[in-house]
Amino acid sequence: MNVLIIGNGGREHALAWKVARSPRVEQVLVAPGNAGTAREPGMENVAVDATDIDGLVALARDRQVHLTIVGPEAPLAAGLVDRFQSAGLACFGPRADAARLESSKAFAKDFMVRHQIPTAGHATVDNVADGLKFARTIGFPLVLKADGLAAGKGVVIVDNEDQARSTLEDMLSGQSFGAAGHRVVVEEFLVGEEASFIVIAANRQVLPLASSQDHKRRDDGDRGPNTGGMGAYSPAPAVSEDVHDTIMADIIRPTLDGLASDGCPFTGFLYAGVMLTAAGPRVLEFNVRFGDPETQPVMMRLESDLVDLVEAALEGRLDRTAAKWDRRVALGVVLAAGGYPQDYARGEPISGLDTEWPGHVKVFHAGTAIDDNGSVVTSGGRVLCLTALGDDVAQAQAEAYRWLAHIGFRDAYHRTDIGFRAIGRD
Repeated sequence: MNVLIIGNGGREHALAWKVARSPRVEQVLVAPGNAGTAREPGMENVAVDATDIDGLVALARDRQVHLTIVGPEAPLAAGLVDRFQSAGLACFGPRADAARLESSKAFAKDFMVRHQIPTAGHATVDNVADGLKFARTIGFPLVLKADGLAAGKGVVIVDNEDQARSTLEDMLSGQSFGAAGHRVVVEEFLVGEEASFIVIAANRQVLPLASSQDHKRRDDGDRGPNTGGMGAYSPAPAVSEDVHDTIMADIIRPTLDGLASDGCPFTGFLYAGVMLTAAGPRVLEFNVRFGDPETQPVMMRLESDLVDLVEAALEGRLDRTAAKWDRRVALGVVLAAGGYPQDYARGEPISGLDTEWPGHVKVFHAGTAIDDNGSVVTSGGRVLCLTALGDDVAQAQAEAYRWLAHIGFRDAYHRTDIGFRAIGRD
């Protein structure tokens, strides 16, 4: 069969890499893809943008695509799955009404309150005065979130009223996040350890995937500005069997039941960013697709055929399906462009990609492209994610950093402590 992966980031490279390993798959098309997917055997980049829904429908028809898997959130929010289904094309992801769980944080918060899903106290505001008024009632620090899609960067933690005022002004004026910030969710700051809990869902059927934990802050020690993610590992030791069961019972199942009862049943990858507080797990955010960079270590550990799992969901067989996992730990470190998540250079040549990598190490591309000379260059803020397997977190971390030293480009930046919380726990 032919499979289409939509997107151009590290998540999409990892999904395409895993799909290409299926004995049932003949060709993996990636639209538009990156330099990594361009260089993989069995893959072909196609120059159709991830938000060009008409072009993607035509591509799937012309190339006789059997299955499409959507990577990023923007096309899901724009109704790509709705269009594919109307055209009679198999497409894995939620319809636009269910994708509001990510495309509007205000919608997600109201949904959680209505269905009694544990989350932080909050208010949604469209002016600075109301934002500051609520901020004073819950105290500092607190969290300000742009309501709309902001590529994983629309979250700011503020420590005092002056910071809150200036951040609200920047968000609401559109200066920080454009139209995504015209409404802002002002939220209680939760204390605890964060985990990523991702499942394959099909209406009320659900298959939990391996737990993971990412690192959203740019600098060591979880300091600096929020980013799309600087690294991740799987499994997350903080998600014990009891915690896993609690998240399933109190968050995942009520979410799927609530969406179904609201008339917008969910099919796709459902991601719950969860804070493990002293009072129990609390939802920080929902994503309606696989996380990035969590996808990279999770796909490294998945031993099952991803195509089989996705088709089980689309065919209503998910409740009779199980996933097999490598017992080892996978840890990925993101190599980012200097200055990320603010301004950064593009077009920098990347060295070391032709290193002879061992079987337990994989370099996933994100912000990369091939220039006119055929060289791989940087084209985004998060450029690469080198992922390694190890018997425990410490070994996976050591292997990742040992092999990361083989790759470089001008002003390359990475955190040096990915996995530190799990290692400290051990």
